Amino acid sequence: MTEHKATYSTFETEHRVRPDDIDLFQHVHSSRYIDYVLAARYEQMEQHYGMSMEKFLERGFGWVVSSVQMNYRRPLNLGDYFLVRTGIDTINERVCRVVFTINNKATGKVCCDGWFDYAMIDLKTGRGARIPEDVIEHYSV
Repeated sequence: MTEHKATYSTFETEHRVRPDDIDLFQHVHSSRYIDYVLAARYEQMEQHYGMSMEKFLERGFGWVVSSVQMNYRRPLNLGDYFLVRTGIDTINERVCRVVFTINNKATGKVCCDGWFDYAMIDLKTGRGARIPEDVIEHYSV
């Protein structure tokens, strides 16, 4: 298995905490941080990599999360603007590890950080698929 360990680009997406993100303790529920990263990656795939999720679907592929590590540092609250920074840490024919940081825009402080491992699946079979070399090269920006 060839490991592509290089320095990859980091991209940033801005969002704002909505009322439906808030839990009983009056801050963002822990599950919403996963949604924030997934939404940012979806946008960044098209805007920065030029390879949207729809292009993968056209090829018969999809990305699924296989592992997640999240470190909660400090809360986000209703109305807070925040920045989701993501970038590929490593990629090979089986997995793409994406690291992320979510920062409160006003304070610049880290609210959550960690990583996601994404695996590629064949949409016809629902089984794991090798990440094509052209995709690995395309994502090496």
